[in-house]
Amino acid sequence: MAIEILIVIFVGLVAAAALSDAVRFIIPNWLCGIIALAFPVAAFAAGFSWPLFGFHILAGFLGLLIGFALFAPGWIGGGDAKMFAAVAVWMGWDSLFPFLLHTVVAGGVLVLVLLLLRHGAPLMRIPSGWTSETALEKGAPVPYGIAIAAGVFWTLPATPIFSAF
Repeated sequence: MAIEILIVIFVGLVAAAALSDAVRFIIPNWLCGIIALAFPVAAFAAGFSWPLFGFHILAGFLGLLIGFALFAPGWIGGGDAKMFAAVAVWMGWDSLFPFLLHTVVAGGVLVLVLLLLRHGAPLMRIPSGWTSETALEKGAPVPYGIAIAAGVFWTLPATPIFSAF
């Protein structure tokens, strides 16, 4: 029962990070920290072996490198990079590439939808006054935390942590 509760908490924290990014363009450090630090508790509750646990930690470090590589040229924000690394620990080594692929696909869809909404596609008009200080404002950054969360939700059912329950 503990692993189920921890997975629900993980999903809730990921959703909260995506919502924060969508509304404020900020993913708080404490949220990324809790996501990352909750993994060892979940791994213990799931009965992970030391090698499996180690490969999940390795996935987190690789996720951090990927995040920094995307942050350096300005393609994603710093919070997005930290969130990617924090959730990569939960995805694990075997699910890291599918998670990355799902996140990229979700990011492409997100960018396309935002472009259509920001530039007033005929079928997707937003009432005036609704776009001030939001992700729908022209020139606003892309809240990539939404795409990372979509990648998590898409990939999670195939991960070792999810199959533990």
